[in-house]
Amino acid sequence: MDGNQPHFVLRTSSCFILLIFLHTSTAQICSAPSTASIAENNKVGDLVTTITLDPGVTVDLTPVENPNHSFRIVGNRLEAAKVLDYEDISVHVVGITCTKPDTGAKLELPIVVTVENLNDNPPVFEQSQYLVTLKEMSPSGTTVGRYDATDLDGGSLYYTLMPLSSGFALKSSTNPDLLVVTPVDFDKVKSVKLILSVQDTPLKPANSRASSTTTITVSIEDVDNRPPWFQPCTRHEVGGMAVCQSNGYNGKVVLNEQEAGALALTPGPLYAIDGDLGLNEEIVYSLLEGDSGGLFQINPSTGNISMLKPADVLGTIRLTVLARQMTNAYQSSSTSVTISVHVKSLHPPQFQRPEYRGVVSAVGMMAMDPDNKDQPLRIIATDDDYAATGGRNPHITYSVKGNSDFSIIDGYLFMTKDLPIATLSLQVVALDSTNDESVTAQLSVEVKTVIVPAGGFSSVAMAALGASLGVLLFICLVVIVVLAVRVRKGKADSRKIYEASLFQSSLGKGGQKEGIQYTNDAFQNDEDGGSTGSGGDGASAVKSSPHYKEILKPSLALPAVLRDDTSEAGSDKTDNEKEVKPILTKERRLDDGYKSVWFKEDIDPDAKVEVVIIPDSREDDSEEEEDEDDSLKKKTQRVMFNDADLDSGLGVKIEDPGEDSEDDEELTVGL
Repeated sequence: MDGNQPHFVLRTSSCFILLIFLHTSTAQICSAPSTASIAENNKVGDLVTTITLDPGVTVDLTPVENPNHSFRIVGNRLEAAKVLDYEDISVHVVGITCTKPDTGAKLELPIVVTVENLNDNPPVFEQSQYLVTLKEMSPSGTTVGRYDATDLDGGSLYYTLMPLSSGFALKSSTNPDLLVVTPVDFDKVKSVKLILSVQDTPLKPANSRASSTTTITVSIEDVDNRPPWFQPCTRHEVGGMAVCQSNGYNGKVVLNEQEAGALALTPGPLYAIDGDLGLNEEIVYSLLEGDSGGLFQINPSTGNISMLKPADVLGTIRLTVLARQMTNAYQSSSTSVTISVHVKSLHPPQFQRPEYRGVVSAVGMMAMDPDNKDQPLRIIATDDDYAATGGRNPHITYSVKGNSDFSIIDGYLFMTKDLPIATLSLQVVALDSTNDESVTAQLSVEVKTVIVPAGGFSSVAMAALGASLGVLLFICLVVIVVLAVRVRKGKADSRKIYEASLFQSSLGKGGQKEGIQYTNDAFQNDEDGGSTGSGGDGASAVKSSPHYKEILKPSLALPAVLRDDTSEAGSDKTDNEKEVKPILTKERRLDDGYKSVWFKEDIDPDAKVEVVIIPDSREDDSEEEEDEDDSLKKKTQRVMFNDADLDSGLGVKIEDPGEDSEDDEELTVGL
């Protein structure tokens, strides 16, 4: 420590001036430097300075000027009599007296000895450990505190903080201000322990002997920044903030019955905790909405929901419960409570057997019933409350108690993972999800291994192969159907083109008054005997016409698709030719059962005329499916040719003969 005192310095200075005055007024019998220096931490006997003496002159220390006996005179040498410390006394004033015995002359000389300072003291902190608190989520740049060290040797000090990834840092290597780098969450970190080091030399690899350390423990203080969290909940991190999501609660009540006490909820009971776990503020509960009928009430302290009166309507009631802090109502949250109102169950589920036995051989395969060969094991529980459906309750679910190696789907048992060969004794549970009533039965499962013959395939491989072949077969069938449809369509189009060519050929050879007309026997009873196409010599002429056979061929090939049932009922076959009422028009006939070919007016019969035949939708399937031989066996249409004026257009009527008509086809032609 620095031992300099103001009065000591004043006294030393005064003596020094006095000695100088005496020295200048006395004969010079000796001499010595007025100042000298010596490094601290010296050794005893180290030379401070040398005194020059005249012959016969002696020298000694002035007692009053050497109070601490820090120096001594050896011959003419001023030496250190003890180890000096700069931090103790940095300046010493030593008085010496020179005496000449033969004359009695004396001379007193002051010597100012300065102790040189060495870097022999490490910097030190005021405390070996610091405790400090910090509010959670304090922003970056927040100052936690300043932790200076002192060095008796003076000079600059250099600081280092460890660990580097603590979320804290120093302002600089020469400024020991501790700052927040990353906000700290109380729920994640309750306290942080830091090591602060200091040294009096620039920061280099840790080889400085003049260094020291201290410990800083930062305790994180929880603050009120989160609302209540209903339990259980799923925690999420959103933008650095923690939120806890609750999926709500579910309960059941019986129609027209008032539950006593708190309702049983799933998951239950209903409660919330303060999201700030370090504060744990008291929570207050209330019903926010959903209880318009006044059926329920909630305990504000516990959150228990109870009934005030029974529910009289089947269905679902959805309540919203609010939880808020007692001291800070702005910190609040809500959750839903779904209450199902159902009819009271009079009968619990019942298994059809007290014990089930099954045999399973592979993962994913259905367990078989050893009591019914080649039949799968079926686990079924019935409920007498569902007598109308034969006891089948759709709300019953099945599970294997305490075992995840098996799964029950629609009453069928499946193995979900490979198990060693063994016989397992299990319990199967049937649960009615509407009222949580359940029943159990014993289940014995024998696990076997299916041996696949050498070069054979397992059942799984065969199933995969069968599925692949089934897909290929289906694709082939689709292709066949598409091709068949296209072939039928092409066949029908080719027949129509052939028939059109025959009509065109007949029109081209007939002359100015030739024409072709398909007639209906129903018109032969018409009294209009003078109409075009009536019976006469033309009929026999047509039969002998060279076109008769050419036109007859397509007529015979035409199937019964073209028949007109409406005209069949009104036709009466007679042996005599009947007059035919002309149906030639300039416009297309759209009546049911009519087939027509029509031309524009004033058409030249010698020109190449395009004949258009419009098929009826009734012709599509029957015409294409009947063979040509079968069509010959059926009754063919009656075709008659009559003299027609082409200037007025050409009409065509096609009709099947009546049931009592002759098999042979009769054609008449009017030339």
